[in-house]
Parts: sequence; C-alpha cells; structure tokens
Amino acid sequence: MKDILQELEDRRKTARLGGGQRRIDAQHAKGKLTARERIELLLDEGSFEEFDMFVAHRCTDFGMQEERPSGDGVVTGWGTINGRMVYVFSQDFTVFGGSLSETHAQKICKIMDMAVQNGAPVIGLNDSGGARIQEGVASLAGYAEVFQRNIMASGVVPQISVIMGPCAGGAVYSPAMTDFIFMVKDTSYMFVTGPDVVKTVTNEQVTAEELGGASTHTRKSSVADGAFENDVDALTEVRRLVDFLPLNNREKPPVRPFFDAPDRVEPSLDTLIPDNPNTPYDMKELIRKVADEGDFYEIQENFAKNILTGFIRLEGQSVGVVANQPMVLAGCLDIDASRKAARFVRFCDAFEIPILTFVDVPGFLPGTSQEYGGVIKHGAKLLFAYGEATVPKVTVITRKAYGGAYDVMASKHLRGDFNYAWPTAEIAVMGAKGAVEILYRSELGDGDKIAERTKDYEDRFANPFVAAEKGFVDEVVMPRNTRKRVNRAFASLRGKRLQNPWKKHDNIPL
Repeated sequence: MKDILQELEDRRKTARLGGGQRRIDAQHAKGKLTARERIELLLDEGSFEEFDMFVAHRCTDFGMQEERPSGDGVVTGWGTINGRMVYVFSQDFTVFGGSLSETHAQKICKIMDMAVQNGAPVIGLNDSGGARIQEGVASLAGYAEVFQRNIMASGVVPQISVIMGPCAGGAVYSPAMTDFIFMVKDTSYMFVTGPDVVKTVTNEQVTAEELGGASTHTRKSSVADGAFENDVDALTEVRRLVDFLPLNNREKPPVRPFFDAPDRVEPSLDTLIPDNPNTPYDMKELIRKVADEGDFYEIQENFAKNILTGFIRLEGQSVGVVANQPMVLAGCLDIDASRKAARFVRFCDAFEIPILTFVDVPGFLPGTSQEYGGVIKHGAKLLFAYGEATVPKVTVITRKAYGGAYDVMASKHLRGDFNYAWPTAEIAVMGAKGAVEILYRSELGDGDKIAERTKDYEDRFANPFVAAEKGFVDEVVMPRNTRKRVNRAFASLRGKRLQNPWKKHDNIPL
C-alpha cells in the first residue's frame, strides 16, 4: 500500500513540474508565471480542485510517443473566487509550447460542459503556441469542439479570457467569443496571421507587438477589454470583475455589504454642468459620485473614449453603466462608441444586470468616414441592444439629448423604466443654431434677427420641460439628489418582469 501511495505522490510531483524545471525557469525569465502559479493567484487559497492531472496525448507520429508529459499542456479544474465557484483552465507553455492537441482540447471541453451544467463562470488563461502540428487535423477538430462550447455557454455563464502569452491562428476565436478579454502588456499578443505571413502576403513589415499586442487590441481593434502591466495585476483584476457578475443567467448579480448612505446628497453635482453648453466636463466624476464608495470598474477604457462603460454598485448590487463622455468628441456617438456600448448592454441584459445610462449626446458624429464605415448599421446595434433589453433601465439626461441619439440612449420610447433629467437638460431634435438656420433660412442675412430667433428657440426647447410635459421624462431632478433618486428607482424595479415575444433568436444588425 505504501508503495502505491508513494507512486501517486511521485506522479503528482512530476505532473506539477509540467515541461520540467528548465522550461519553468525560461518562463520566469520572460516575466511570466507558470500555469499553476497563475491558478494559485486567481483562486482563493487552497480552493483549487484539479481534473485530469494525468491525461497524456495519444499521438504516435513524428516520434511523439517518446514524450508524453502528464496533463498535456493545460491545467484544468474548479475553485472559488471570494467564496464563489468558477471553472478555470490554464495553458502550460512549458509543455510543447502550450500547443493544443486532441486531449488538451478534451480537458478544456470537460470543464466547460461542467460549468454550463452547474452554472458557474469559465475563466481561460491562454498561453499557447497554437495547434499542435504533429497532430494535424485532430488538433483543429479540438479547437472546433472548444468553439462550439463557447457558443453554447454564451449568455448562460460568464466567460472570461486572459491572454498571458501568444494566442495565434485559430486559437484567437475562442477568446473572441467570450464576454471579456484581458491582456498582459509586452508578453501577450493575439492575431489570426503572424508577422511572417503578413510580410510574405502583403509585404508589410510589422512586429508581433504592433500587429496584435495589448496596446493594439485595447486602443485600435477593441478586441480586448483591458491590458495590465503583468500577470499578477491581470489576475487581481479578474478577481475584481468576477465580484460584479452573477454565476449564471438564472441568478441575480451578487449583493455585498456597502458602507455608503443610499440617500447621500452630493451638492457638488449642482455645479458639474458648465454655464457654456459647449464646455466639456468629466462624466466619470458623476459616475463615481453616484456609485457606492466611488468604485467604478471601467470596461474598454482606452477604446471609443467618447462613451464610458463599466460596473458600479448601488446599495451593494451590481449595475452596468453606459455614459456619454463630453470630454471626447463632445460625447458624440460614432461607429466605435455604438459597438462598444451595444456589446456591453447585451452582456448586462443576458445576465440580469440592471443598466444605468447617463446622457449628454449632441448627436451622431458626421462625416464621410462614418457613413462609409456603416454608422447607420452600427448605431442601430446600440438602439437594438437597448430596445431588446428587459432588465431594469434607469436613464439620467444631464445636458444634451439631440436627434436620433436621444432615442438611442435608453429613451422612454425604448422601454426605459425611469427617465430622469437634470434642469440643465436640453432635449430637442437638434441644437438651437442648426434648427434656426433651417426654420428661418430666409432670414440668414440678418445677424440680429437670427440671434434673436436662436435665443427664442433655446428658451422654448433647450430645457427638459417640453419632454416632461409629454411624459417622455418622468421627473426633473436636482443633480445633488441623483444618487438617492437612482437608488430608489432601482429598488422599486427589483421585482421587474418583462418578456420579449417568443423567437428562435433575433437578427441584430451585425
């Protein structure tokens, strides 16, 4: 009996070493942690339960049968984050460069199936050289099996991907279908075709970092939601994100103790809006002053900065926030902002996270590049996302809400539950100057008359009261009371039940 127990311990010790000490040292030399170290940091201490530690590949081509390390390049299992269950897989770059084989894929598929069955998030720590070439089409089949599970799990359990090394070719499509993607600066990259292929086909000279590094994907492509300095930072932020999310689509988001008065008054908000309607102000200040303890977890901070998305808590409960940012492009909606916000709204709706929208939008960004890029279709994505969402929706118009952009930003007409406006709100088809130039075209030569007409238009329409008279705004509220009013609104909506007509699925304008 003793011998068998000793053999188990020896086998476990060998499995934990992955590709061996030399390769572990090489991983550390690159500033990267090993697969197991990452799991230890991500999960609560001592909570990890591993699956398939002794699984080995079955390939016999190219002399592969000579080397069959336990675990086959991926560590899988479940554990807890602040006491709440999650499933995790962590690719091990020390074993065949973390390349995906048939059995490697089977290990990932097993825990994804269990996550859907048991209703818990899946977190993937990606660090892989791609498909294992020695296995040929079997490894490609393995990728497709993983993809299919990503699709089935979408909207059922939260899926989070952390890119912690290379992720290329077919490997990028699994993270692309997950809800959130985080990257590590300088050590991770994602691309479908690498720099060498790009050079061969298009003659472009580009580095891996320029082609698919963290900066590229957080600022230009919007593939990634955030980038962090190192492995430790990235895993800490994932823990923080998981705290905002429900475990699955049948559960409400978590509630945690809070130490901030729900009816807290913020007198400084009364002077947040500048006297000049064209002067910008920082919308993040409003978000932080409304949130519990001023905590705002921003998503896609460096992409489409004219709109803000992220999570806050109100009375200890998770709420998704979408807000125009007047500091950038005057808060206009454009292609990138519409895509960013639409995806975020759909995520919140899928997981029953209420949505708070702060509106200061002068319209859609004009220009040929926007029209040629399909701003009509992309703007419609945000419109569609808000309109189909059945979660509690509270909207606060702080300043401008002009034209079609007023409709798009969670207006009453898109089934907004509570639509508030500050006294500084201007709800109109367009700005006074543009409206007057159309209405009084014949008087354009007379500057005094046009100025008078403009003032008349502003006095009549540049306020929230016309909309309030029609019931499109439920209440005009004092800025200082915003937190209190929003908290009460969401509290009253906790029992909300709303269902869309039966359909197989919708056909969002992609």
